[in-house]
Amino acid sequence: MTEAPTSALTEAFRRASERRPAPGPGERPGSAPNDGLGRLTPQRAQVLRALAACEDFVSAQLLHAGLLTAGSRVGLSTVYRTLTALAAVGRADVVRDTNGEKLFRHRPGADHRHYLICRRCGLSRPVDAAPVEAWADHVAATSGFADVQHTVELAGICADCRTRD
Repeated sequence: MTEAPTSALTEAFRRASERRPAPGPGERPGSAPNDGLGRLTPQRAQVLRALAACEDFVSAQLLHAGLLTAGSRVGLSTVYRTLTALAAVGRADVVRDTNGEKLFRHRPGADHRHYLICRRCGLSRPVDAAPVEAWADHVAATSGFADVQHTVELAGICADCRTRD
């Protein structure tokens, strides 16, 4: 996937690294948030803010590079662990690019989303997932399986990339 314009991404990371996280309801700074993420360290807070500042899916390596460029000292392993934890508690969506690399996007709410992603530039747009969710629920109900999870990834070429051809 093509990466976002460097200057815009660097500026987003710089702004994100300057903001301080506000504790959630019933939380003290540095305490364990109520969402199962674990202790919100300053490094994890930087990763979360940087991810939230990204408009599209981003790899852990690109997120880490942006943090470094903005002056953060967060390590790559911390970025990977934080993104994995965010995905596990439903605070990040995960897809794979054409090379199989995991890409992450901040999930602002608890709703599960599906995206249509441009294979050339990485542009992502949420799509109406109701038919997919209904189908998955039907398969679960008729198969006798419980706690069914699914992954649906839609990829194509966006209108802007098509006009550049």
